[in-house]
Amino acid sequence: MKVADVTELLKQLAPESNAESFDNVGLLVGDLQTEISSILVTLDCLEEVVDEAIQNKCNMIVTFHPIIFSGMKSITGKNYVEKALIKAIKNDIAIYAIHTNLDIAKEGVNFEICKRLHIKNSRPLIPKTKSIKKLQTFIPLTHFAEVQQALFKAGAGEIGNYKNCSFRVEGTGTFLPTENTNPFIGQINVVEEVQEVMVSVTFEDFKQTAILTALRSSHPYEEIAYEIFTLDNPNQDLGMGRIGELETPVTEEKFLSFLKKKLSTPCIRHTKLRNRLVKKIAVLGGAGSFAIKNALEAGADVFITADIKYHEFFQAESKILIADIGHYESEQFTKNLIHDYLSEKINNTVILISKINTNPINYYYE
Repeated sequence: MKVADVTELLKQLAPESNAESFDNVGLLVGDLQTEISSILVTLDCLEEVVDEAIQNKCNMIVTFHPIIFSGMKSITGKNYVEKALIKAIKNDIAIYAIHTNLDIAKEGVNFEICKRLHIKNSRPLIPKTKSIKKLQTFIPLTHFAEVQQALFKAGAGEIGNYKNCSFRVEGTGTFLPTENTNPFIGQINVVEEVQEVMVSVTFEDFKQTAILTALRSSHPYEEIAYEIFTLDNPNQDLGMGRIGELETPVTEEKFLSFLKKKLSTPCIRHTKLRNRLVKKIAVLGGAGSFAIKNALEAGADVFITADIKYHEFFQAESKILIADIGHYESEQFTKNLIHDYLSEKINNTVILISKINTNPINYYYE
């Protein structure tokens, strides 16, 4: 098992191309060809986490928050970021970050929150747009089944829980092979007509390279006619936050008590209670004030998130209960999610969850 093998598995969970433009995900430190001894999964990659990796003989750290977030002109150990990087490099420890691409993943950060809160039928709160594409191509009837299966195998034609979705129309294609061509069908300088199938399949944008590779390797033509369109359809699987329902409506007080216990948060900052039952719950791990309006529009009774500022609480306008549970608290189980995923995919490699609480915020109780 090499670093490259682990990164490919993590890309299957949360493709790097799905990360926000401001983010810095992927392999931040290390060599893709390094053999893995063991892996440490953490929420933040601080110097003490690198020490923990050294102590446990882990030569790869998978972190949720990137340790390198903005441009660096030197690495001299002048701050906590550079100290962690220097120690990781000196000890040949690779660091891989999986952040906002895991935030929006179908079974990512917010899916994990919903699971722990027993929220049913969860779906994206803010579905990702411009992420679905459509391929339209033309295949000779004799090779239609072969090419279509190659496209399906590469991930085309997946819509929600359905696979192998496509639309096809049979017709007649025409072409004239000119000099310096090597046509699969027909003769040079002779107009050819052939029975073809026009096939349309949709796919998520990060699969485009694999799908075009499958098309080229399975299609018999020397020059393949195809078109790719970007669709406006919202993605049914990917997006910021999630929204779903409780099995049974409960009072606001009972839900807040349940929330505090399930997510192990010492306190919850919230808007005024409305004395109503709650059933529809919206969640967004990390700083989620930008999604208050989305939770309102979706008809959520409660919006669970973090880092809400004073004036942002007013946006509730007594129409929704906003519950700020803390940034770390909303994302703390992400390392369990990553650990469980890798453990299912990898055999004979030790995968550990960091025991270090990296929360920079402390609470004072008199």
